[in-house]
Amino acid sequence: MRLEGRRALVTGGASGIGAAIAARLAAEGAEVVIGDLNDDGAAEVASEIGAAAGHLDVTRPESSIELVAEHGPFSILVNNAGTDEFGFFTDTDPGQWDRVLAVNLVGVLACTHAALPGMQVAGYGRVVNIASEAGRVGSKGSAVYSAAKGGVIAFTKVIAREGARFQITANAIAPGPIETPLLMGALEFGELGEKVIETMKAGTQLRRLGQPEEVAAAVAFLASDDASYVTGETLGVSGGLGMV
Repeated sequence: MRLEGRRALVTGGASGIGAAIAARLAAEGAEVVIGDLNDDGAAEVASEIGAAAGHLDVTRPESSIELVAEHGPFSILVNNAGTDEFGFFTDTDPGQWDRVLAVNLVGVLACTHAALPGMQVAGYGRVVNIASEAGRVGSKGSAVYSAAKGGVIAFTKVIAREGARFQITANAIAPGPIETPLLMGALEFGELGEKVIETMKAGTQLRRLGQPEEVAAAVAFLASDDASYVTGETLGVSGGLGMV
């Protein structure tokens, strides 16, 4: 119960990694609020773990402000909401760039901007941003996603610097290939999708996909006081994919 008495916002918590994070934080004693566009999915996860759910469109800054006003203030913020649209960069267009950047980067800015003032007043806060190994090593077919996640890592360092005087820490997690509905959706493309997933597995040292719960365990650590002297870091949860 490392997080007892703490209120946590998990964005994109209706499924996949976000749902696992919400469940783990609740199990550690946090009062969890799940923010998601998928109202039904968020409500279902919330009912299963004893949490609350709120409508959140991370691409609209006013949506973040409204959720924080209704359910905050928060001492823990987990920016997890993310999306990707696969395609080689020369086959993409500005509309796709805008959509991917809006969720993966601008959404992180908006939610953090809404939640930080309450943490500053309290003199305590934990910001955990779900980035990606793609943001550190690049991912073929995901140029804009990789750029966005690289931006999240850089942004995390700035918040760590600016938040330190308020006893706010900020860290990022860089998952590798995780067995989520988003990733496994590649199987819809048949043999090509299978090849993509097998290539991802082969790129890890452990030769397997990670599980959402393994990412959630790392989030729980960084959100707790066990990590009180850890800030500005990016923790790879990727089976060794990002090893240098």
